[in-house]
This record gives sequence, structure tokens and C-alpha cells, in this order.
Amino acid sequence: MTLVILTGIPGSGSSTIINKTLEQVDYLHLNYGDVMTQIAIDKNLVENRDQIRKLSPETQKDIQKQAAAKISEESKNNNVIVDTHCTINTPKGFLPGLPKWVLESLNPDLFVLVEANPDEIIFRRLNDETRDRDVEKADMIKLHQEMNRAAAMAYATLTGATVKIIENHDNHLDPTIRKMVTLLG
Repeated sequence: MTLVILTGIPGSGSSTIINKTLEQVDYLHLNYGDVMTQIAIDKNLVENRDQIRKLSPETQKDIQKQAAAKISEESKNNNVIVDTHCTINTPKGFLPGLPKWVLESLNPDLFVLVEANPDEIIFRRLNDETRDRDVEKADMIKLHQEMNRAAAMAYATLTGATVKIIENHDNHLDPTIRKMVTLLG
């Protein structure tokens, strides 16, 4: 079985890409944030997903561990795409989205980073009324994507997985999906 980690910063379009790609490939989709959110809600720590990043790093780490165990169990008999964030920008700095204990549990085969231009990401975030996102300037968005690249390569070093960057620019969704389908095929 193959386990793929698909990641992108908020507004990169990673969720759109995964949903469209899943129409053409036979993979089980598990959203890491959804798994973490359900765990945090069950423990009465948050009311919604956007509150998780404001929890203490220690609490976030504990929730990450529990989510990894759940996802690992699901991946034993299925090709899985895990939709998650490589890093999380917290008030105390960047937190690895996939620390060592999570990587050891998941043991992924491939990391796919979805990226877009900072201006595209800003526009997408401003127009997404379904989420409560912090406003960031282009230089911080660029830094976050750079941190994701560095983290993905570190993750790959620990797991032996490969890393692929997929660019998701406005008005180019179909070619991006074709690249993803080919990559997973």
C-alpha cells in the first residue's frame, strides 16, 4: 500500500487539488486536521478547527500523536492520501506538522507540496468565508512555504520518502490535477 502526504499552507489549494484528484484515483483520503479536530473536540479543548493552532504546543503535540495512530491504522489496507500541513505557524513560531513520532507512525512513501504565489494565496484567503484565517503579508507566506520545503526534505530524510512540488496557480487547476493523477498512477 502507498501512503502519500499532501501538504500546502492555508490558501495554497491543497484541499481543492486532493478532492479533484480523488475523483480519478483509488486512494482513501484522510485529512489530518479533521482527525485532530475530532480528537480535540471530543476532549472539549476546542469548538472548531481554527482554534487548534492556538492551543499550547504541548497540547498540539499530544493531539498529533493520537491522530497519527488513527491514520496509521486506516492505512494498513488502503492506498492513502493524508491531507495535512507540513508546518503550522503558531504564536510561538513554526511547529512541525509531522514530527518524528508522527512520521514513524505513518511511514509515508511520498510528500507532495502544493504551492502558489503569495499574492494568489492572499486573494484566496480573503475570499474564503468558511474559515477564520489570520491575515499575513506576502513575505510571511513566502517564508511559510520555504519552511514547508525545508521540513519536507527533513521528513524525507527520516523516512526515505520522495518530495514533489506541485504548483497550483490560478486558472490552471486542470493541468495541476493531471500532474497529480500521473504522479499517483
